[in-house]
Amino acid sequence: MRRRTLIGMAAGAALLWPLEGRAQKSPPIIGFLNSASPEAYTPMLAAFREVLREKGYEEGRNLLIEYRWAEGHYDRLPDMAAELVAGKVAVIVASGSAAPALAAKAATTDIPVVFISGSDPVRTGLVASLNRPGGNLTGISITFTNLVPKRLELLSLLAPESVRLGALVNPNYPEVDFQKRELEEAAVAVHKPIEIVSAGTPIQIDTAFAGLATRGIGALLVGNDPFFVTRGEQFAALAAREKIPVIYSDRSYVASGGLMSYGPSLAGAFRDAAEHVVRILNGAKPADLPVEQPTKFELVISLKAATALGVTMPQSLLARADEVIE
Repeated sequence: MRRRTLIGMAAGAALLWPLEGRAQKSPPIIGFLNSASPEAYTPMLAAFREVLREKGYEEGRNLLIEYRWAEGHYDRLPDMAAELVAGKVAVIVASGSAAPALAAKAATTDIPVVFISGSDPVRTGLVASLNRPGGNLTGISITFTNLVPKRLELLSLLAPESVRLGALVNPNYPEVDFQKRELEEAAVAVHKPIEIVSAGTPIQIDTAFAGLATRGIGALLVGNDPFFVTRGEQFAALAAREKIPVIYSDRSYVASGGLMSYGPSLAGAFRDAAEHVVRILNGAKPADLPVEQPTKFELVISLKAATALGVTMPQSLLARADEVIE
């Protein structure tokens, strides 16, 4: 009797062992690599985590996230990507321009990488094609540069014919040369001359705005750049001081007090990226997940900022807006 009891106990332990092993398995780790700072990405991260929770992955419970923020210093990204790879993360989420994704691609050919990039991922060498990415990268391609002509058109509606348009770019942005070419081509398309001004630090942004009047620039387009996203309140204050209408690439600037933005929803892009991450955690391969592109673009206008600037928003423009902030 005792021998049968011991055998039964041993058999039961053998059956329980795999279940206990699975219960004790460490939660997967997501490596989050971004070229900007966390403050500017609070709503995007909230959207990202929301989708993960909906799919059964909750940070701190059955999922861990290791964050690396470059704070606008693009040269830090390769070391940060290497740290995440050394930490044996399950997947890397690279956002804030193509630079984090390129750093992640250089750091690993094995760990899946989901990018959120405003640059063409094929042109920048992230993937072989949108439908068949190949390799270990896939993600979300947010169209920013292709929307420059539309932004200039919208900005022109607020500026008299005699007013010169300007564009502000970050000289430290990895694709600034391409960005400048896009701006120049867009200016030709809308038949408006444009002057490009550079600023890569908060002090340089102050200086750039102070010199707009002397350059004859009466309306400004702020180029897409993760560092600029962190300076939304500074842009709004300077625009109000100089009484100059400014158009931005996404609604976070308007939420910080800016006048107008036109572009895809960044929160939506992070939701889509979270969907990719979940598929990969559940066994999908990046090479089999097509790169997704936004299909909806939103025009957001702040009437409060317009009042501060002394700008009268045309009814035709307000009628086209997806969101009007009173």
